[in-house]
Amino acid sequence: MRFVLAVVGKPRDASLASAIAEYERRAARYWPLQVVEVREESARGSGEAQVRERESTRLSEALPAGSQLVACDVGGRSMTSEAFAAFMQQQREAARDVGFVIGGAYGLSEALRARANVRLSLAPWTLPHELARLVLAEQLYRAGTIIRGEPYHK
Repeated sequence: MRFVLAVVGKPRDASLASAIAEYERRAARYWPLQVVEVREESARGSGEAQVRERESTRLSEALPAGSQLVACDVGGRSMTSEAFAAFMQQQREAARDVGFVIGGAYGLSEALRARANVRLSLAPWTLPHELARLVLAEQLYRAGTIIRGEPYHK
């Protein structure tokens, strides 16, 4: 059982990359976390839909077979930090792999979003994919501290 975070591209800004790495490291103390960065598709000579499809295919291929798919999507369900912690605990107890996917600049394909077991909104706003990755990593860490009753979540 593991949690796989499949994302498009590497963070370009060094300070943002550092913050992401820090929260992913912290989250990995609580959850069996694996991060997979897939290649970002060039938009030169391609339309938005084609970029979404190619990146979504790469994201799908990065996930363990049979895993529960959680698509991070602005149109998804929002959860409080406590509800997200309970969701994470339920998944761990079910001993099933869970794959979180964060699309690139053009988001996720409709097919991948439709295939998702859960569509999760990280905010009511559209976030740049690098910032969405930071928000998710922080919430994974926060969920771990909530489950263990540690003081980080106040």
